[in-house]
Amino acid sequence: MTAIIRNFVVFEGGDGSGTSTQLALLQRRFRGDSTGLIFHPTCEPTGGPVGALIRSALKKEITLHPLTLARLFAADRAEHLYGPGGVIERCGRGGLVVSDRYALSSLVYQGIECGDELPQTLNAPFPAPELLLFFDIDPQTACGRLKNRPVLELYEHLEFQQKVREKYLSLIGEYQKSGCRVEIINASKTREEVAAGVWRALLKMPILKAESGGSGQTAEQIR
Repeated sequence: MTAIIRNFVVFEGGDGSGTSTQLALLQRRFRGDSTGLIFHPTCEPTGGPVGALIRSALKKEITLHPLTLARLFAADRAEHLYGPGGVIERCGRGGLVVSDRYALSSLVYQGIECGDELPQTLNAPFPAPELLLFFDIDPQTACGRLKNRPVLELYEHLEFQQKVREKYLSLIGEYQKSGCRVEIINASKTREEVAAGVWRALLKMPILKAESGGSGQTAEQIR
C-alpha cells in the first residue's frame, strides 16, 4: 500500500481489545462537537451483503474455507472503500472517517489461517489510512473480557489471539513504511484513559487542527 487516504483513521487490535467500545465513545464525543466536522464511524465487516455473509461465518452459523473468507473480506473491503457512500467518497467530501478494522486485520487473521501470500495479494491494492491506532493488550486479559459474551465467535479463543498479537506487532512496521502514521494504544487501561489516548492521536491530524482553528490544513483525499 503506497497511497494514503486522507481523513481516514483505522482502529486495529485483537478481539477484546476495545476497538468497538472506543469507536462508540468517539461517536458520542463528536455528537456534542460544535466545530461542524462531519464524523463517519464505520466498521469491517460492513453491514452490506458480503459483510453479512462474513459475520455469519464468524458467528459459526455457516462454515467457510479460510481461503474463501480471505476473498470475501477483500470483496467487502472494496465495496466499503469504493461503493456509494464509501470511505473514499466521504473522505473526499472533507469528513473524518474512522473504521473499526481494515486491511491489516486481513493480513493478520487470514494470514494466520491460510498463509501470508493470498491476503497480501488481495489487499495490496488498497490504500492505507492516514492514521492507524493499534490497541495493544495482553491476549489473556482480552479473552477475559470476552467471557461475558453469550457466544464466542470463530477467532475468540486464547491460543488464536496470542498469534494475532504477535502477527500485528510484526506487521505494523510495514504500515509505517507506507507513510501511514501508526500509534500504539495501551488498551489494558481504563476505557476513559484509552479514549484520552485516542483523542490525543486524532488531534495531530490536519483535519482536526484545521477545524479547531489551528494551523493545519486538510490535505488532499489521496496522496
